[in-house]
Amino acid sequence: MTKVAETPQGYTNIPEEERRKAKAFFERGATVAATGNYDYAIAMYLDGLAIDPDAIEAHQALRDISLKRKASGGKPLGMFERMRLLRPTKDDKQNMLNAERLLAYDPGNTDYMLAIAQNAQRAGFWDTVMWIGPILQKANAESPKPDFNKFVALKDVYKAIGQWKLAADACQYAAMLRPDDMDLTRELKDLGAQQTMTEGMYGVAKSFRESIKDMDAQRRLLEQDMDVRSDDVISRQIAEAEAEWKAQPEEPGKIMKYVDALVRSEKPENENRAIDILQSAYERTRQFRFRLAMGKIKLHQLNRQDRQFREKIAKDRQNQALIEEYKQFARDKTEQELKEYTLWAEAYPTDLTYKYEMARRLFLLERYSEAIPVFQTARQDPKIRTDATIYLGRSFLEAGFIDEAVDTLRGLIEDYQIKGDLRSKEMYYWYARSLEQANEVAAALKAYSQVAQWDFNYKDVQSRIKKLRSGPSTQPQPQSP
Repeated sequence: MTKVAETPQGYTNIPEEERRKAKAFFERGATVAATGNYDYAIAMYLDGLAIDPDAIEAHQALRDISLKRKASGGKPLGMFERMRLLRPTKDDKQNMLNAERLLAYDPGNTDYMLAIAQNAQRAGFWDTVMWIGPILQKANAESPKPDFNKFVALKDVYKAIGQWKLAADACQYAAMLRPDDMDLTRELKDLGAQQTMTEGMYGVAKSFRESIKDMDAQRRLLEQDMDVRSDDVISRQIAEAEAEWKAQPEEPGKIMKYVDALVRSEKPENENRAIDILQSAYERTRQFRFRLAMGKIKLHQLNRQDRQFREKIAKDRQNQALIEEYKQFARDKTEQELKEYTLWAEAYPTDLTYKYEMARRLFLLERYSEAIPVFQTARQDPKIRTDATIYLGRSFLEAGFIDEAVDTLRGLIEDYQIKGDLRSKEMYYWYARSLEQANEVAAALKAYSQVAQWDFNYKDVQSRIKKLRSGPSTQPQPQSP
């Protein structure tokens, strides 16, 4: 890791003593959040961030709490409180904290995300910028109508802290919305050149904070952040968490800390121990969060098995017995995932991401008629609307409802503002497939052609264009890729 001799100009380095003070608030916030007291937990984290405003782990923990609060039915702040917090002050740090409080009670609001990024940049809390920036960019890109000005503003924030690649990424999104804006196109090229010139300036440090620490301090932070995976560190963390749990075996925060330490080891025996602890806690309390954590560990184990299968096949591609074994495993894995996501969706009906994952498994299992109503519900969440609607159109197509597939995908294309990204290619491709099945050859060709102009090697678009242009023939049946 490359060390930087001096603090970057404009960056605010929080003293170690202040970080320790803030940590007490964060720990208290984590404890009360584990009991479901989300409002008090939010207050504790914000009090801590007032002391250490660039603690990205705390920012992320606060966001996780806010998402859980919303999933449990939590409402935004009242109008008068919102108006008070929206009133700007001369203190950039306070403006950032006010915006973060607003976001904690309305976690999907991109206006608040942008306010955090802009005020954090001006106050010198650049790690906070690096944390909120990708969240803002993703939320804006996935919005039914992405805001051009937000991409431009995010680009300017990244430029101000010398993050040229990220600035170029944000600029690229803006350029997709206004492809004829020559000034934007020119700036995108300039940002790419600037990135090349300054590449490696800060080495590979994970954050600005780390880049100005000595190596011992970096090691301690990495260990605290759980990025170190050596056996001795993991074993020590497990032992410490186990001691705390044994002292307070029914305290939810201690249970989850011990479980997290066990799971981080990536050892099946420790994961199974974690499952046993969670099972006991669930049976004692009937709190579904323990059952949810159990399910996530089981899915993690299945994903590891999946990776191991793929690695074996990559080394022995002619082994048909192994390939057939993997196919059966993949189906069993999908069935188990479906059971988990169905349980989670029933327990947390307002968290539509679980509905979406449930519907995806139904789709993979070719249970298209069952998947359709679940995708219809899931797409009510703006964050997953685009992906859920693409799958909804595909489900209609596979179930034989061709007109419904055409209408669904056409409506999505009309609403989706970004052109040429992965999602637009996917929706145009499946729209063309649906039109092909409806025997609307000219319209299908036009949609396929648009995909080819964006990405000539996308799926089988070349062969489909050639086939349709060669004249009438037997239309291919829809198949999942």
